[in-house]
Amino acid sequence: MFHISDVKKYMRCRRLYCLDQFAERKPFHPFVRLDEQVSDLVAKKLGVTDPFIGSIGDDAGKAMAAMEDHDWLIKARFEYDRLRVKVPFLHRNEDGWDLYFMFIGLFPHHNDMLFYCSMVWVLDHLDIKLKNMYVVHLNSEYVRQDELDVDQLFIVSDCFYNGKNNPTMPVVKAVRSKMQNIQPLLAEMEAGFDEIPAPVRTQHCTGRQKCSYYEECFPQEIAQDDNSILTLIGAQHRYEMQNDGINYLKDADEKRIEGSRQQYAQIMADRQGGLYCDKLALQSWLKRLKYPITCIDFEWERYAIPPYPGMHPYDVLLFEYSIHIIHEDHSVDQKVYLSIHDQREDFARSLLNDIPKEGTVLAYNAEGAEKIRISELAETFPQYRDGLLAINERMEDLQLPFESGMVYDVRMRGQWSLKKIMAMMDDPGYQDLDIQQGMDAVFEWRRLDEAGELDDSDPRVQELKDYCGMDSYAMTVVLEWLYEISR
Repeated sequence: MFHISDVKKYMRCRRLYCLDQFAERKPFHPFVRLDEQVSDLVAKKLGVTDPFIGSIGDDAGKAMAAMEDHDWLIKARFEYDRLRVKVPFLHRNEDGWDLYFMFIGLFPHHNDMLFYCSMVWVLDHLDIKLKNMYVVHLNSEYVRQDELDVDQLFIVSDCFYNGKNNPTMPVVKAVRSKMQNIQPLLAEMEAGFDEIPAPVRTQHCTGRQKCSYYEECFPQEIAQDDNSILTLIGAQHRYEMQNDGINYLKDADEKRIEGSRQQYAQIMADRQGGLYCDKLALQSWLKRLKYPITCIDFEWERYAIPPYPGMHPYDVLLFEYSIHIIHEDHSVDQKVYLSIHDQREDFARSLLNDIPKEGTVLAYNAEGAEKIRISELAETFPQYRDGLLAINERMEDLQLPFESGMVYDVRMRGQWSLKKIMAMMDDPGYQDLDIQQGMDAVFEWRRLDEAGELDDSDPRVQELKDYCGMDSYAMTVVLEWLYEISR
C-alpha cells in the first residue's frame, strides 16, 4: 500500500524514496504553528451535519460503506490498486458527490496537481461519481476579532489562483486536464529495487529546499576546496566547467558564467589570495553608520490560524529580541526581551525603550525581516507608529556588503548567512550553544508557550536568550571585521 507522499517522493527521486523507507522517523515539527483542528473549523464553514469521520488504519471498505447512509464524509480513506488516499470532504449532491480539497494556505496554485489528481484517480476507479470540486483555503484579508469567525476565515473556491493570486483555472478543469494513468508507476514501486539507486543530481536536489540527503548523496562536494568552482553562486554551468577540468573560481570560463557582482567578487577573491573587498564601496557604506550602533535580532512564531485579535492568517508573533549597542568608545551594552503568549504591545513598548533614540540600527537581512516586523507592529499599534517607523528609517542591513558583492571571502563557500560568516571569525560563536538553528529556537519557545509559564530558572529560557543574543553579538563581530578590512 502506498500513500500520495510516497508517489511524490518516487517521482521526484527514486533514491530519495528508497532512503526514506529505511530512515528513522523523526518527530515532526511544522514550520508554521497550527493549534486548531482545521478540519473541524472547515466542517463548521461548510455546515456539515452528521458526518462519517475516518481514522488512521480504517479498513478500505469502511468509507465505501459509510457512503450508503451519510451525506458528508470527512477524512475518509479510500484505496485502489495499492494507492491509499485520505479525502478531506465529500458531500452528496443528488446522484453524485462534491469533493472539497483543503489547502492550509492563502492561495492554492495548480502546481501540486499530483496530489489532487491522485485523489481523484482513486475515486474515479471506485466508480464514485464526482460532480463539483472545490478548494477550501484561508482568507488572506481576514482579521481576527475577539472570537474566531470561521465564515470569514475560509474561502471556498472553485478555481485555482495564478502567480498574481487572482482566480484562474477552474479546479475541475485543472484536475481533469492533468489526469494520467498511474498504475504503471504503482507497479514499478511495488516491484522495488535490488539496491538503492545511485545519486543523480537534478534541480530538486537544491531547489527551494535542499534535500536532506544531499550531503549523503554527494559527499565529495563537502570535501571540495573553499575556492572550488562548485561554490560559484548562481552558476548554471559550474558542474559542466568542473567536468571540463576547471576546478577553481579563479579559472572560471567567462563565457559560461552569468556575470553577477557576486560571481565577480568570488572570482577576484580567489585570484587575490582568498579575500575580495571593494574598499571604496565598503568605506562609503560604513560611513553611513552613526554611533551608537544598535545591532538587533528578532525571533518570532508564525500561525496559520490567527490566535489573537488583529492578526491575519499566517501572521507572525514576535516573542524575543536581543540588542547589542556599540558606543563610540567601543563599549557594548546588551539587552534581551523574551515573552510568551500575546505580548505584542509590551514588545513594542520595550523595543522603543531599549533602542537609543539616535544612531544607526543594524540588522542582518533587515529588509526581509526586522523592517517588516517593525512595520507590522506599527500597523497593529498606531499609538507607537511614529516611534517604530523612526527605527526603520535609521535601519541599515548588515547583509548588504555581502549580497551586493562588496566583500567575499572564499571561506564563505558561496554562502553569506550570519552563521557562515561568523564561523570565519576567531570567535567560538554559535559552537557552544544548545540551540543551533532559528527553527530550533521556535520549537523550544512553543514548549514554553504551551506550558504557560516563563520561569527564569527553566534552562530553556536561558538557551533562548543565549541563541538570540548570539545573533546580535555576531553582528558586532562581523561589523568590526568589515571596519578592519576596509582600512
